[in-house]
This record gives sequence, C-alpha cells and structure tokens, in this order.
Amino acid sequence: MQASHIFKYSYKKLKQRLHPPLLRFYHYDYALFTIVLFIKLRYFHQNLNANNIDMNRLDNIIAIGSIILASFWTLWLHGRKRSVALLLLNVLLTGVIFADLVYYRYFQDFLTIPVLLQAGQVGELGESISTLILRSDLWLIADWLIGLTVLSLMMIRHKIRHPEQTQNSRAVEVNGLSQENMASRLSTASNNSAASNAINTKRPIRRLLTGLLAFAIGYSMTMGPINHYKRTWAGDLFVGNWWTLSLYNITGLLGFHYYDGYRYAKEHFSSKPSLSAKEHEEIQQWFRSAAETRAMDKGNDTFSVYEGSNVVVVQVEALMNFMIGKTIGEEEITPHFNSLMKDSMYFANYYHQTGQGRTSDADFSSNSSLHPLPTGSVFVRFPNHNYDMLPAILSTNGYETGAYHAYEGSFWNRNAMYRAMGYGHFYSKKHYVMDEALGWSLGDKSFFRQSLDFMTEGNRQPFYSFLITLTSHHPYQLPAAKRKLNVGDFEGTIFGQYLESVHYADEALGQLIEGMKQKGIWDNTILYVYGDHDNSIKDKDAYEKFLGKPLSELDMHQIMNQVPLLIHLPDEGQAGVYHEPAGQLDMAPSLLHLLGIPTESYYMMGNNLFGSSDRFVALRSGAFTDGRVYYIPSADGIFNNGQCYSLDTRKPASLEQCRRGNEEAKLRLSISDRVIQYNLLQQYR
Repeated sequence: MQASHIFKYSYKKLKQRLHPPLLRFYHYDYALFTIVLFIKLRYFHQNLNANNIDMNRLDNIIAIGSIILASFWTLWLHGRKRSVALLLLNVLLTGVIFADLVYYRYFQDFLTIPVLLQAGQVGELGESISTLILRSDLWLIADWLIGLTVLSLMMIRHKIRHPEQTQNSRAVEVNGLSQENMASRLSTASNNSAASNAINTKRPIRRLLTGLLAFAIGYSMTMGPINHYKRTWAGDLFVGNWWTLSLYNITGLLGFHYYDGYRYAKEHFSSKPSLSAKEHEEIQQWFRSAAETRAMDKGNDTFSVYEGSNVVVVQVEALMNFMIGKTIGEEEITPHFNSLMKDSMYFANYYHQTGQGRTSDADFSSNSSLHPLPTGSVFVRFPNHNYDMLPAILSTNGYETGAYHAYEGSFWNRNAMYRAMGYGHFYSKKHYVMDEALGWSLGDKSFFRQSLDFMTEGNRQPFYSFLITLTSHHPYQLPAAKRKLNVGDFEGTIFGQYLESVHYADEALGQLIEGMKQKGIWDNTILYVYGDHDNSIKDKDAYEKFLGKPLSELDMHQIMNQVPLLIHLPDEGQAGVYHEPAGQLDMAPSLLHLLGIPTESYYMMGNNLFGSSDRFVALRSGAFTDGRVYYIPSADGIFNNGQCYSLDTRKPASLEQCRRGNEEAKLRLSISDRVIQYNLLQQYR
C-alpha cells in the first residue's frame, strides 16, 4: 500500500511539472474563446459586401450572446476538459463561418439545413469552390496558428529547462527519503486529498450554476435585441421571411442557424399547424381566378395552333440577358442566338425566379408554374409531393417525355424528382459518351448532338424534351483551344471567362439548330430557350465597363435577375421583340396554350405569354414588376425601406405605387410555399 501511495504521489508531481501552464487556464480560456469567435464573426460580416447590412451595437450584443449560447455548456466541464471542449467548438464554429462565407460568395445566401442535405454536391463543385476562397480567409484560423506556435515554443522551452528524468532516477529520489519525511509527505498528501475531495463536491454545483448563469446571459443578449427588432421595425419577418439575408440582418449568423435548425425541426419533426378553412379558401380562390383568366385566352388566335408539335426546351446554364445582341471588339458574343431572334419571339424582360436551388429551382418553376421555396431546393425537400408538372401533363396527352442532362443523376436529386415529374426517360451522365470532356462534364456541343440522337431514336413523336446545359457553369474556365472570343481588356478576368463560356454555349446552340434541321424535326418543333439564373458575378464595375455607362441600383438589379427567353415556333409565327415582363413560371401555361391543352384544372401561377391579361412577375426575394413599376426589397424585408422605381423614367417613384404589388407578391409567394409544404394539391384533387 505504501509503495502504491509513493507511486501516485510521484506521478502527480511529475504530471504537474510536465503540464504547460497554457493548458491550465481556469479563468480566461472562456473569455478568450468568446473574443476570438466574435472577431471571426466580424470578419465574416465585413466580407459579405451586402448592401444595407451594417452591424450596430445591438447586432454586436446579439453576436456575443449567440456565442455564449453555443458554448455555455463548456462551463459545466472542469479544467482541461473545458479547454479541450472550447478548442473543438472553436474548430466547429470556424468551419461553419467559413462554409457560410464561401457559400455566400457564390449564391449570395447562407447555408441552411435543407442545403446541407445536398452536401454531396459540395464535392462536385471542385474548382468552382476553390475560386471562391480568398487568401485573406486565413484570418479565420489565425488563432489556431498562433496557439500552435505558442504551444510549440512552450514545449521546447520546457524541454530545455527540465531535462528528461527517467522513472528510475525519480524512484531513487523517492526511496532516498527518510522514513520520517515519507510519513510526513504521505500524511500531507492524504490531508490534501481529503481537502480536494471536499472542494470537488462543491465545484460541480458551482460549475452548474455558472453554466446556467452564462446561458441566461447569452439568451438575454441574443433574444433581447431580436425581440426589440420584432417589436419595432422587423414586424412579422419571422412569419413571412422571403429572404435569408433579411433574417441574418436580425439574428446574426449563429442566431440565423439556431432559427434555421428550429424551423427545420418544426417542419419535419413536429406536427404542422393545420391551415384554417379561411386559408384554404384564400388559396383556392386565387387559383380559381387565375384559371378563369387563362380560360378566357382559349378564344384567341394562338390557342391550339401548334397542336401535336414537338417541344424542345433548352435551359442554358448562367445565360444572362445583358450581353444578348452585344459585341466586344466588333465580334458578336451570341451570334447564333442573335440570328435566331430574327424569326423568333424574344422576350427582353424575362426574369429568373430562382432561390437557393438555383438550376433546380429554374427547372421546377418552369415545369410546375410554382415558385421555389425560400430555403433549399424543392427537388430535395419535397420530391414526393404533388404538382401539376408539364411533362406529366404532356405524357397524358400522348407525348414521349424525356429529360437530358450529362451529369450525375443524383445531383439535385434528379433521379427521384424526374420520375415524380412524369418523365418517361432521364438521360444522365451514364448514358453519354464522354467524347468532349469539358468543365464539369460533357461539352455542350457533344451533349446536344447525342441528345438529338436519343430524342429522335425510333421516331417517337410528338415528344417533349427538356435539356439542361452545363459548359457555361461557374467558374467559366474553358481550355485555350475552346476559347474563340477575344474579350480584350477582360482577358484573364472571371468576367471575360464568362463571356468566352457564353460564346461557346451560343455556338453549341447553333449546332443544335442545325442538327434539328438535319434530323427533320425543325419544322414541327417549338424551341424554347432560356437562361436558368445569373452568373454569380456581382462586380458592378465590370458591367459598367462592358456596357460603357454608369449603372443605377435598378439597372444592376435587373441585370442580375433578367435572363433571355427565345421561342421559335414551327412557322416562325409571332416573331418579334416583346418588352412585357415575363418569368420562368410562365413556361408551362404558355406551352400548353400553344398545344391546345386546357389549363383550367391545373394549379399554376404563371402568366400565359400568349394571353391578353396584365403581366405580373414576382421574384423569390420579394422583388416584383408589373411592367410599370419595379420594386426592390430592402435587406430587412420592411416595405417602407425598399425602393420603388418607375420603369418609364427609371427613377425612384412613390412607394405607394408599389404597395399593392408588394402585397400581391407576398401573397403569391405565401400561397406557393403553402401548396408545396402542405402538399395541398393532393388534398384539392
């Protein structure tokens, strides 16, 4: 027993000598953790480049409070365990901040749980992600580097000052003690152990109370200012949040993720509050009114004129409207598109209506005539819900239907979603010969050529073919052999690379048209070509330099939200330039109108581009236009803080001119969200 006590005593003393003081912070490690994380949140905010988002004192309090809420539990741990927990939490939260920053640079949005469910896509982004990481982001791990450096220096210093002592020499020292000294030390150790045990019985209670106090402080610092915002200018933002950036403006980054987690759990793991009879009536009445308007268009001269025609829809990656018809160095950027415009319908004010789902949102909205969700992708969140999808409707009317995309079928959950949408065939990457490896996958030229072979195989007509291109995807890095456009001063910039990629995509489109003529389907096919979303390049200076003029807030907002739409009809009918507003939700009802398929029984929200009714286009952010005014919402979501513009003068107009449209936009977005989330079409059948 005596030898055992001697060993424990010796080991304890050796342990005390070998432990660097850095690992024995009992009072300052938590404060240091809070300060470091706050600095990182400040860095994150300063790198957002978000208009109208400035951190004030209350926002700083929210940030600190949210850090405490994330870490208060570490105060229940003792000594080194707490330090290790804080270190791991530092790594975790730094990872969250970094991931949000990179995601925001590409999507102008924040990561949400539905987006994280698509995390398998992150690895697929490859070079696109690497171009979004800046050297200055090393500041996010500066504390790690400093900590590792200090720890290394302390360990080196310890080795220099305290040469290694073997256990044998230590044992000799212990054995050399006199019996009296040994008894005295053992007695002291025993007394210290008893005293330590007495203190330790109190410390768990003290740590528990300290942690609970920290939680109360963190909760007050976080929720106090947020509730103040809700009572004053934030209103019912948490009820109708159309834009995650506006939520961030209230909650801060960590608070946003707390709320997102709560919202997701409430949506998926708890029973939803049922809609009231009044809400159901409001929704159904809106759709009845829209259906009545479309029914009136059956009497015009374009209804059913192209009955039985094939339909080929091309959704072009990141194709934007600002460079259509433009030249650089006296060379057309989109010569084939420009040539096709001469005998086609070109919509000069066509808007993408996408949200976080980007390409999948454009796909969903165009085929369902419903808005995408404010967070995540419908393809991933609700693929098993009921929708009135264009391919399913055409299938029931005798059409062969197929989707074509030379990428992994699991990306955006397409394998499952395309079955639910009613496609008879889905040709993904595994169906294509990779004879033109380019960018993310197969080059557009080979993609169009092989897709034409698939859709004309067996002469199955009429058919509906939905093609999604890929070569003009961010980061727009074509190999030198494929770059044929001289971009002048934009050489070597991402803006110049984008123009080169679009020039290639345009050439591929020209080859598609020639292929359709050679296959003998051109004269019996409606060709519908549009861009899916913006190019994620927000640099205003680049657009001003390209267009040769200063740009207003209205100009930039329209540039980033307008994509081209071109409709070529078999007899080249209706050719011309159309300036009325239009959006991606308009595709399904418009094509069904041309094919003579009534739409009154379908729950669709888009305009009929061949009808006579007034147009209204709402964007996912809450922006809208009716062709007369254009409303840009503020980051905080408050109507009075937004901007209303007259499209006649392109100058700011009275907010009252946009009030009714704002209410209509909010209503449409709300109705669409409820239809999707509550699977209302299943109930309404």
